[in-house]
Amino acid sequence: MKKVQHLLEWLKKHPAPTAASQPSIEPSAGVDRRNFLRNSTLGGLSLGLMFDGKPEREMEFITQKVKKDSKPSELKITDLRVAVLQGVPFSSPIIRIDTNQGLVGWGEVRDGASPNYALMLKSRLLGKNPCHVEKIFKEIRQFAGHSRAAGGVCGVEMALWDLAGKAYNVPAYQLLGGKYRDYIRLYADTPEGRDYDEFAKHMVRRRDQGYTFLKMDFGIGMLADTPGMLVGAKNWSVKQQWNDAKPGMMGNYAQTKHPFTRIQVTSKGIDALAQHVGKVREIVGYDTPLSADHFGHFDVNTAIQIGKAMEPFRLAWLEDLVPWFYTDQWKQISDAIDTPTLTGEDIFGKKEFIKLIDAKAIDMIHPDLASSGGLLETKKIGDYAEEAGIPMAMHFAGSPICMMANIHCAAATENFVALEHHGVDVDGWEDIVTGIKPIVEKGFVKVPDRPGLGVELNEEVAKKFLKKGATWFAPTEIWNTRDSADREWS
Repeated sequence: MKKVQHLLEWLKKHPAPTAASQPSIEPSAGVDRRNFLRNSTLGGLSLGLMFDGKPEREMEFITQKVKKDSKPSELKITDLRVAVLQGVPFSSPIIRIDTNQGLVGWGEVRDGASPNYALMLKSRLLGKNPCHVEKIFKEIRQFAGHSRAAGGVCGVEMALWDLAGKAYNVPAYQLLGGKYRDYIRLYADTPEGRDYDEFAKHMVRRRDQGYTFLKMDFGIGMLADTPGMLVGAKNWSVKQQWNDAKPGMMGNYAQTKHPFTRIQVTSKGIDALAQHVGKVREIVGYDTPLSADHFGHFDVNTAIQIGKAMEPFRLAWLEDLVPWFYTDQWKQISDAIDTPTLTGEDIFGKKEFIKLIDAKAIDMIHPDLASSGGLLETKKIGDYAEEAGIPMAMHFAGSPICMMANIHCAAATENFVALEHHGVDVDGWEDIVTGIKPIVEKGFVKVPDRPGLGVELNEEVAKKFLKKGATWFAPTEIWNTRDSADREWS
């Protein structure tokens, strides 16, 4: 009884603060353990009797398993800042969302996209509770377009799940419903070589690294310099599929949709492509899945001819033969060939995936989480495809922050097959973050059990990748003020 009185007397001298007056207890705020103990409410009074009238030891024991750095219901967004990394392997704007409790959430705008896609959302986020992820996503999704234009909304969504997981002290996959697997299989792009001997050496290196799923690029660009391979290609810059800085006489090849170039591949050209893929398949062997991407801009008829020529090599899939929005053309191709077809890396939202799935237009879906809508929307896309018996591979070409968002989503989605990894050969890529070491081991990533996405930005290393002329999480007050009505209906 004397011990209980002693504790009660101590509590009277050190009253617990109200929720409104509760100070931040983030270590960076300079609050030591003694101050935390003095400013915390006491639970489990009877347990304190074990410590013979030493209140601070009693408090330490009672609160040792209590999440001390967050009150989820009172968490508020206070800031959003960006730093653009270059060469990871492409450009990747990293988002940092700050809160009133010291918790920080990390996200990433898709590779090659403007950081402004995220910054313009700041005025819509300030003061909101980041734990209400789906509600916030529904409010900002109107600002997402397809491909890179979705990068801001998706990057913010990643950071919100990171914050929610940290606030509740659980990994992001747990908030998505739990996980189906402990390890996530990666598939790796394979560097080309000057000849097949050099390519073979690259393949051996990939095998030694442990990758059990590979992807290659081939297309009409490799035929452009040989006479008799292509019809109608002379006036197009067919070797400039991604960045047509010097348009040909017919216009900008990179920006011209496939059916409108009217480029055709001759029988000689088809044979050359088949010979190339055959040699690659001999090097890789048939035990390893091998998929294909980057074919060039041509019509449905040519796509079908190439697809039929590839059938002896049992490729895992043929990717993006025509733009994703030509649903009927995709169905024509898929019905005509036996090799699986796949698209989706530039689609935002479930709605457009549903069109392809319901039409049975493709054999597999291929969302890029940094464009498709973030973790939850991508899981919803995967779940819809699963019900239709369609598997999901995932496209990815960014930093470890975006990779971990993909890892949690892949863990929580049943029909997941493999996740792309573009940064295999980027020196220092894994050191951009802390929390997991190594990230990739023998072609797989172990799903982390740390709160949120499971990693933190390693500023010392990440600064080495800072894009020339870019700022390092500089103040963004110019984006604080909302200057538009957002309601989409009247």
